[in-house]
Amino acid sequence: MWVILGVIAIVATFINLYLYKAGKDYKLAMALGLSFTALTLCAEYSLVSQWVKVEDWAALLDVVPSMERALWFLTMVSITLNIAPIILELKGKR
Repeated sequence: MWVILGVIAIVATFINLYLYKAGKDYKLAMALGLSFTALTLCAEYSLVSQWVKVEDWAALLDVVPSMERALWFLTMVSITLNIAPIILELKGKR
């Protein structure tokens, strides 16, 4: 599930950037990109929670350390790309 939500977040982010470049209203796409990023993180957390419940320590040891770094990085990229149009718009008004 987290993969699907992550792909939707990426698509919404690129739509956000495209709409900004085209001069159209991009704020709904921005909200969708950030929302699906949050849902992706929640889905990943749920997956880890299920592994803890069934005591699948091998899965936790294999996946969690590398996924932590990836999720932090991708979340920061998502936030940066989604708010970039607002920052660029504010710089353009100066």
